[in-house]
Amino acid sequence: MASGVAKSPGGERWDYLFIVEAIPAGSRVLDMGSGRGTLLKMLVDRKNIRGTGIEIVDEKVYDAVSKGLTVYHGDFNEGLSYYPEGSFDYVILSQTLQEAHDTVRVLKQALKVGRFVIASFPNFGNWKSRMQLLAKGRAPVTASLPYQWYDTPNVHSLTIKDFRIFACEQGIRIVRHFYVGEKGRIRFWPNLRAEYGVFVLEQVAPTAENGTVE
Repeated sequence: MASGVAKSPGGERWDYLFIVEAIPAGSRVLDMGSGRGTLLKMLVDRKNIRGTGIEIVDEKVYDAVSKGLTVYHGDFNEGLSYYPEGSFDYVILSQTLQEAHDTVRVLKQALKVGRFVIASFPNFGNWKSRMQLLAKGRAPVTASLPYQWYDTPNVHSLTIKDFRIFACEQGIRIVRHFYVGEKGRIRFWPNLRAEYGVFVLEQVAPTAENGTVE
């Protein structure tokens, strides 16, 4: 999970605030790659959700459990297979989707396990990244992409535009979206200006006639 995510004046991550806003009170939530449980704790306290987390780093699991959360040790690439279809109202993939080895499989499985999926990721198309590539000819290092090319956990580098096209091709409906900049929500030219994209997704049901998406 990226460390340079923009924060509100109150010190809370903008993307977390949007996710809390998007999830209805009392929902069943699975947070994949839940870290130290900060987001899950916000959801429990503010929305009274029934939450479960999956995290691969032992120290982070212990920290989350110490907050009274239900968090299990495991790899998010495989953790979704533990749950039957329709187990949750929302599955959260916060700053983890770009780390998935098989993006299509992970996202499709998440959309079976949960009615909705909330996915967020750093926007490689941000103007700062573009300028670094243009000016220096090197892999960009920014607040939203804070790693060197050789130690980054990110398996994929994608832009907001890439993801919107991907969702359409995969028969996934974007229910809501939120674009994050240094000072909060970005409403214009998000592919150029936003540091992160946050999307609420659902699977489009195939038509009865030919099995194609609506």
